[in-house]
Amino acid sequence: MPGAPRLRRLGSTEYMATWEAMRAFTAARDPATPDELWLTAHPSVYTVGIAGRAEHLPRADNGIAVVRTDRGGQVTWHGPGQLILYTLLDLARLSLGVRPLVRLLEDAVVAVLAAHGVAARGDHAAPGVYVDGAKVAALGLRVRQGRCYHGLALNVDPDLSAFEAIDPCGHPGLPVTSTRRLGIGAPEAELGEALATAVIERLRP
Repeated sequence: MPGAPRLRRLGSTEYMATWEAMRAFTAARDPATPDELWLTAHPSVYTVGIAGRAEHLPRADNGIAVVRTDRGGQVTWHGPGQLILYTLLDLARLSLGVRPLVRLLEDAVVAVLAAHGVAARGDHAAPGVYVDGAKVAALGLRVRQGRCYHGLALNVDPDLSAFEAIDPCGHPGLPVTSTRRLGIGAPEAELGEALATAVIERLRP
């Protein structure tokens, strides 16, 4: 059985190109293909999941592109100051269901924040990670033939005003926060490494 996922540090990438690369990787993999985690960040973009509803989309044109994608969930924002961890995993090989994976990813974020003295929690009814009711990390996944892609986004120090134009993850008025606002001074790269490590640890048999 292949070992721990390979971690790829991609730097800043365009959303569309990365999405297409994830789909191509997933379509081309075979039963022996190692899993991968991709650490990246994107220029400012709104992405809309397959269940996305028009009433949650930007209420005015603020110059940020809107991309309809194939992940689960509603609308969210990606941009500078937010780290992305894409999880390209063979769930069938790992004997891991989608809901347990969501809990695993939430738990990894909670553990990273706890290491910096911040108490956070996941939410079974509204996937993601929250601190005092404000969302600090969002999740969205796509599974094809037992293999998943997309992943999670952690707000480190972005311009949170981009969320004001939408109903984040389909929840009107949902407050959104960042690790910087929570008093965590660690840089994005350090938090990305810690998050990837936490996910890899939880994927071990």
